[in-house]
Order: sequence, then structure tokens, then C-alpha cells
Amino acid sequence: MVRLLERQDPDHRLGVRLTLATLAVTLFSVPFMLLAVLVLAAFPPLYTFDEDMAQLFHRHAVSIDGYPDFLNVATEVFGPWTWRVLAVLAAVWLWRRGWRRLAVWSVVTITVSGLLNLAVKELVDRARPALPEPLLSAPGASFPSGHAMAAATGTSMLVLLLLPLLKGRTPRMIAWITAAVITVFVAYSRVALGVHWVSDVVAGVALGLATVAATATGYETWRRDEGRRPAVPYEEGVEPEVS
Repeated sequence: MVRLLERQDPDHRLGVRLTLATLAVTLFSVPFMLLAVLVLAAFPPLYTFDEDMAQLFHRHAVSIDGYPDFLNVATEVFGPWTWRVLAVLAAVWLWRRGWRRLAVWSVVTITVSGLLNLAVKELVDRARPALPEPLLSAPGASFPSGHAMAAATGTSMLVLLLLPLLKGRTPRMIAWITAAVITVFVAYSRVALGVHWVSDVVAGVALGLATVAATATGYETWRRDEGRRPAVPYEEGVEPEVS
């Protein structure tokens, strides 16, 4: 594929890359868009499923002594502000090492994710669960989950920044698995604590991944336009030359 692109004229190569970028983003956007449509349409099967899962996870959480307190602490440890601070720290480190465009990418990605979440919450304006024994209260609308979206954005963004420093397939696979485990845990915790529906957290994860996919694809397009060698971000990171 790379050799085929290199034989084509620059305009055509850019068009193909942008098309592939669109497909990559769409892959993660489809679940979010589908859930958004179903939530806005108040699709009964989805609402029944969400209600059943909320009750199930909530009952399990309250049945274990000390578990709600653990979830309360853990969900904030991995909350949005953690990923914002880590993104800024990563940007400062990159800026000082001369990787200024990558530093900007880090800040832009986490910022766009947060603003996009707020915009969608305002648009959909879905009510949060109302459970008999609430373990936590949260302000604002429910769809999509800000914690789940921030975790998906933050973990995947940090992995893309760290991949060039990880040598070998195994460390890189461990990094992705760790990111996935943290994201799934955060998503689960928000439902178990009774502040989100399952569809909220699934949509948040999907939209977070779509945001990172979009910004990473844009960064890769810039790299190639600058004459740098083509890279596969999820295998090598957004900037493979970082060391």
C-alpha cells in the first residue's frame, strides 16, 4: 500500500490518506452515532437494557462491604483531571525536548475531547439514573460519560506517545492492554456507582477513541506531507522518532 501511494502524485496520495483517515475515524464513530440516535429516539429496548444493567451493577456494588468507597476513590483517581494533567505534563516534556508539534498534539487532543463531551452532553441532555440507594451524585447530563471518554482519550493518547520508547512487540502490547483495562474499569465504575447508563459509557469510550484516531491521523498526514517516512501510529506511535 505504501509503495502504491508513493507512485501516485502528491494530491492523489493526500486524497487517499484522508480517505483512509476518514474510514479509521468512522470505525470508532459508528457505535457512538448509533447510540446517540437510539438515545435521542428513546428506543425502548435500549432503555430497558440500560435499566437492567444499572440495577445489576448497582446491587453488586452495594453488596460488598467497602467496595463502593473503593470505586469512589478509583473512579476519581482515573478521572478526567488526571488525564488532563498527564497530557499537559507530557506536552511540557515534549516541548522542552524540541518536539513542539507533538506537544501541541497532546494538548489539542485532550482539550478537543473535553469540549466535544460537553457539547454532546448539552445536545442530548439525557437524565442520569435514579437508583434507590445512590452511591454517588454527579452534575450535568448523562450522555456520553465524561469519565469514560476521558479515560479512553487519555490512555490511548499516552500509549501513542510512549510507543516509540517501548522496544519490542510485547511491551507495546502490554501498554495497549493496560490502557484497555483502565478504560473498561472506569466505564464499569460509573455504572456501578449509579451515575451513568451502560450506553453512556460505551458511547464515551467510542467517542474518545474516535477523537484520538482523528487527531493521530491528522498528525500522520502532516508527517507525510513534511516528507517523513510513513508510520503506523498504533504500532509505532504518532512520532516514531521520539527518543
